[in-house]
Amino acid sequence: MSESVHTPAAPLPLHDADPLLSGPFRIEDQGLLIAGVALCWSLFQLSIAGFLLLDSLVIRAIHLAFAMVLIFLVAGRERKPARVAEARIISSAYFFTAIIAGIAALYIVLDYHGISRRQGDPLPRDLVCGVILIIALLEAARRSIGAVLPIIAIMFLLYALYGRYMPEILAFKGVSLTRLLGQLTMSTEGIYGVPLDVSANIVFLFVLFGAMLERAGAGAYFIRLALSLMGGFKGGPAKAAILGSAMTGMISGSSIANVVTTGTFTIPLMKKVGYPATKAAAIEVAAGIDGQLMPPIMGAAAFIIAEYLNIPYMAVVKAALIPALLSYGGLFYITHLEACKLGMVGISRAELPVFGRTFVSGIFYWIPIAELLFELVYLGRSPQAAVFRAIAALVAVILAQHCVQAYTARTSIIQGLRAAGAMILESLIMGARNMVGVAVATACAGIIVGVVTLGLGGLVAEVIDEISNGNIYIMLTATAFASVIIGMGIPTTATYIVVAALTAPAIVTVGAENGFVVPMLAAHLFCFYFGVLADDTPPVGLASFAASAIAGSPPIATGMQGLRYHIRTAILPFMFIFNHELLLIGVNGILPAVWVFITAGIGVLAFVSATQGWFRTANKWYEIPLLLFVTLCMLRPDALQSWFASPSRTPIFLAGASLYACVYLMQYLRTRPDTDVL
Repeated sequence: MSESVHTPAAPLPLHDADPLLSGPFRIEDQGLLIAGVALCWSLFQLSIAGFLLLDSLVIRAIHLAFAMVLIFLVAGRERKPARVAEARIISSAYFFTAIIAGIAALYIVLDYHGISRRQGDPLPRDLVCGVILIIALLEAARRSIGAVLPIIAIMFLLYALYGRYMPEILAFKGVSLTRLLGQLTMSTEGIYGVPLDVSANIVFLFVLFGAMLERAGAGAYFIRLALSLMGGFKGGPAKAAILGSAMTGMISGSSIANVVTTGTFTIPLMKKVGYPATKAAAIEVAAGIDGQLMPPIMGAAAFIIAEYLNIPYMAVVKAALIPALLSYGGLFYITHLEACKLGMVGISRAELPVFGRTFVSGIFYWIPIAELLFELVYLGRSPQAAVFRAIAALVAVILAQHCVQAYTARTSIIQGLRAAGAMILESLIMGARNMVGVAVATACAGIIVGVVTLGLGGLVAEVIDEISNGNIYIMLTATAFASVIIGMGIPTTATYIVVAALTAPAIVTVGAENGFVVPMLAAHLFCFYFGVLADDTPPVGLASFAASAIAGSPPIATGMQGLRYHIRTAILPFMFIFNHELLLIGVNGILPAVWVFITAGIGVLAFVSATQGWFRTANKWYEIPLLLFVTLCMLRPDALQSWFASPSRTPIFLAGASLYACVYLMQYLRTRPDTDVL
């Protein structure tokens, strides 16, 4: 999940003391301090989920304070000055900057009653602390996730203050500095808004859960399990990469984490069986990015969507499930087609792990995952309560695992418990490290959301309507491009927050004006999907850079190949905006949902065959439009109902399936060795 962050947070230093530096802020002291702060952050988050009752605003402020303090402490320790005299000054400066940033984040809590009484009439110190908080937050975001999101936030701040001087179509009445600071830093409509609340109360625990699973060895286990299942098939390593990313994506929700975790094993295997380096890396990128689409975590977006729309979390999971499965199924089919083109065979079963033995070797990893799903789906508990209990189950598994290992190795049980304790402590520190970027990204995105709620949102809707001339298709295309461009430099979650705040209401409004009923949930998922695709979009595409480094392929070429694979994901949002059954909206029962999945699956497979130029064999030019028409029948039957003059979609599905079978038959006859037909 931390993938909602484009790059992993800088590792929290625990050792590597610098013997050149002396004084009260020595580097070794900072290393211990950073580890201690990270550990305290994780313990605080566990306590509020378990037994500590605090006001929501207090939790948000403490959450943000921890994140900013860690960022500036890490930045101060990583600075490598040339002279010792400068080193002491710089180290001290970062140390005090961390303290000031933490106090600024906590100020709303420290003087909560006073701020509440003087709403609209802040004191000078309120304004000063607000300015310090915004500056510190922008700098913290720049250090942890890059400069793009802070620059966008600054543009919104300037627009709020000086919008009245813009051209007429873009003119905004503007607000005073006092009102702006009050909105952003002294209320829950800005920095301390819904995104930060979700980060503090839900996302942190899921990130911690993923970090603990990874540290316990679940990531490597899932990869071995996927290889044991898929490695022997044609193009098996690529299919194993997809399955492994789907399993790890369920718990991490981070595209780069998925690429690095699974790619280290699967990319060399893909190259071994014949995939070119660029295609091997691109497949891993596509599989890793799809991990953010896979419920139940979805890179933290599922929780934020639920909070924004005030709907149950499981409603978001239900809506996102079929598109995610279709995207993974389409990629699975792509790897099969690529293997067919290259004439590949699978890896010898003798070289692969045995499935039964592999599954049993890590069966205990399924216990906390099953606990999480049981709490969420069957018992209907809140995500916070469910993941807290899953973490407790995981801690018990880790303790039991190390005790069994100690007994098997005939060593002391105490030694096993110590090793388990060390692993748990490392996981707690790792979880806090992985959360740093998410926390500041959601807080920084809160600046933009706060400006929008000051009245800019209505103006944005009018501008978008004017630019699109009321055409819903033009508007959706513009929104998709905006999501991809903005997402090139900022985490997926922040991209979604920014774009959805600006365009989701406008999509619903313009759709209604064109006679389309667009559910707000569909509009939010539309923005999220294209924000996810930015992780693979050149020239930034950080997931492509990570995979190309492993594969030894050119990063830009890898990104372009990945984009070609991602076309099948890019069409899904355009389909479910109009065909709400793909989101299971209005679909009740398991059998109708399965029917939706089967018919949509045929459409995705047909689209993949059309765009990849291969079905059973290489496509003829006239077969491509036939396959695209199958796609339209299966994914947008509503658009063809007037053609068929039928109130039911069944004839359209039957026509599409029949045409799909006809194309297959033509290619089958063409590839038979004893015939020259067609």
